Amino acid sequence: MKKRIVKKHPLAIRWFHWINFPVLTVMIWSGLLIYWANDVYKLGWNDKTLLKFFPQSFYDALHIPFKLSTGMAFHFFFMWFFFLNGLLYVLYTIFSGEWRYLLPNRHSFKEAWQVVLHDLHIRKTAPPQDKYNAAQRIAYSSIVVMGMGSVITGLAIYKPVQFHLLCAMCGGYEAARIEHFILTLGYALFFLVHVGQVILAGWNNFQAMVTGFEVEKYEDLAPAAEPESIMLPEASELVKTIEAVEPTETIELAESSEQIETTETTEPPQA
Repeated sequence: MKKRIVKKHPLAIRWFHWINFPVLTVMIWSGLLIYWANDVYKLGWNDKTLLKFFPQSFYDALHIPFKLSTGMAFHFFFMWFFFLNGLLYVLYTIFSGEWRYLLPNRHSFKEAWQVVLHDLHIRKTAPPQDKYNAAQRIAYSSIVVMGMGSVITGLAIYKPVQFHLLCAMCGGYEAARIEHFILTLGYALFFLVHVGQVILAGWNNFQAMVTGFEVEKYEDLAPAAEPESIMLPEASELVKTIEAVEPTETIELAESSEQIETTETTEPPQA
């Protein structure tokens, strides 16, 4: 097996990725500090509760303090980095042509299911892929759409009067807050799956997002050199050579016999 270096991620993509990672982490953490001041959401109906975000035992076990002002300060400060980084990322993918590798195509949803089956070891072979597989195309494009949704719902919550049109588009203040919270859960789920996939893919995949290239193994299938035909002539060529030489040798023999006969004829009689 031989190795070769394959270029994968441009410098700009790597910068946007590694800037977004800590910024999004701070946004989720500060957003939870805001939510914990009024944790009203749950899964259930009427008085029946299946799951509460988050139960009191969660706060007691982790000794989480209620710091609404701290959460708001960090959230409203880092939201501008989140917005600008996302905007520059979208603009770069458009003008550089990277969007061709990111946007799903008409086969992506079918192939994404095949990728999932392959990751679960149910399907033996993975579907063909370009720079990203079908599941990655859908996931990364969805994150961009989710980011736009977070900005819209976030502004609707942040300034519901000044951005009353955005607030109305979201269905009102309460609806915008629920939508913002659901998007946060989506980020957390994406983060867990993404980190898990990176671990499964191995160091080479992680290295590509740091250095911009990955080391690819391949087999050298070049055919061995064939012996030259001059060194090993074919039998037919030898036969032709012999056939060409035989008449000459016959003539020479004939000439030699004539010389002998002539000599015998001209030799003087003995006394």
